[in-house]
Amino acid sequence: MDVLVARIGKPHGIKGEVTVQLFTDAPEDRFDAGETFRVEGAAATELTVAKARWNKDILIVGFEQIADRNQAETLRGAQLFIDTAGVQDDDEDAWYEHELVGLDARVDGASIGKVTALRTMAVQDLLVVELADGHEAFIPFVGSIVPEVNTEQGFIEIVPPEGLFELNTPGSNQAPDDGDDAAGVDAAGSEAGEARG
Repeated sequence: MDVLVARIGKPHGIKGEVTVQLFTDAPEDRFDAGETFRVEGAAATELTVAKARWNKDILIVGFEQIADRNQAETLRGAQLFIDTAGVQDDDEDAWYEHELVGLDARVDGASIGKVTALRTMAVQDLLVVELADGHEAFIPFVGSIVPEVNTEQGFIEIVPPEGLFELNTPGSNQAPDDGDDAAGVDAAGSEAGEARG
């Protein structure tokens, strides 16, 4: 299955480098020299990483096929995908979003709703759970609150702190703010792992 790894931003400098908005927890692995992406939203259908470096908290990437700023400008807004079938994941406690969406959310073994999305946040990831009453709950995706993820049997177990399900309900004014509207990207396609503390 193809998953979204990044979206290309503006050109950086005059040598064809670009900034990227990341949708992966493993940018160092995904943007190694020689890694190739399928591209949507640009004339180029495939891009191969020539080099990548950090400028503060922004990843700057140069591609073998892009030689100058004018070519880099044509990539603005393009999305970069990888095929997860060919990816070896060394972290047994990490999941792609498509593996989590649709799982039954349980508390003390009783179903309370379904996982509908995974939001990758700066501090920790959040699971979005649609509760039985139709409201959404945002569940910190950490081991103390989500101690079990069982994709084979189709459920997650939640140990909610007091008041967790009252947060984010209409009128609570506690909806999470992830700064950039990265959650606007198609939830089924983005890649993220679990932030376990």
